Amino acid sequence: MCGRFVQQIPPARVGEMFDVDPALAALPNAPPRYNAAPTQDLMVVRRHPETGARHLSLLKWGLVPSFAKDTSGGARLINARAETAPEKLSFRAAWRARRRCIVPADGFYEWVRAPGHRQPFFISRSDGRPMALAGLWEGWKDPATGQWLRTFTILTTAADSKLRPLHERMPVILPESDIAAFLEAEDPRGLMRPFPGAGLDLWPVSPRVNAVRNDDPTLMEALPADAATEAKGLLAAQPDGAAGGSAGDYGGG
Repeated sequence: MCGRFVQQIPPARVGEMFDVDPALAALPNAPPRYNAAPTQDLMVVRRHPETGARHLSLLKWGLVPSFAKDTSGGARLINARAETAPEKLSFRAAWRARRRCIVPADGFYEWVRAPGHRQPFFISRSDGRPMALAGLWEGWKDPATGQWLRTFTILTTAADSKLRPLHERMPVILPESDIAAFLEAEDPRGLMRPFPGAGLDLWPVSPRVNAVRNDDPTLMEALPADAATEAKGLLAAQPDGAAGGSAGDYGGG
């Protein structure tokens, strides 16, 4: 599951990291997001279907299938199970047409249940490098105006044992060596695996992240020592995969 994440990397830096040539298409003007949420316009790296060149674009989070009558269902399709996406009606056209994308992220949030509230945790790579989240994108044409809307979803897989107390699912985090194959291969299902927990760090953060209106760098900061100890105790007490959910309990595919 991935219902909120951080995308504070400047577009120019994203372009450098993911081999995007700004001479081919202008980079988007994207503000930093410390609490990126469904229905927002966020940065994704896409492969041009004809030239193979990588482009950095702003797409709305929450996939709207090309056959949809309207956009209302997009907020429910923010995640797609990697095991079933190649065959599921909502996602299979994007998968088969190689409309795959990379969603750059500094990290993402997950929650554990606590008495009367949900305690958020922030997960990032231990080496400090940005995450390359695997995704799918789709185009939808408004029948009333003829305008195109481009949207995306994040692929998920079974959680590594380190993250399983938070949720049974986790986003597919691609190592740098797998990015090109994911974007270009005819069938990249072999790449849809959990990122090793040894390469991830997690820590409890303020419940302020639960409200989308809060969007600032302090959301990623660890709780003070006493509160952090209590929150980690909640995590340790969770059965594997029992915590689950995000602040808004957004659905997935």
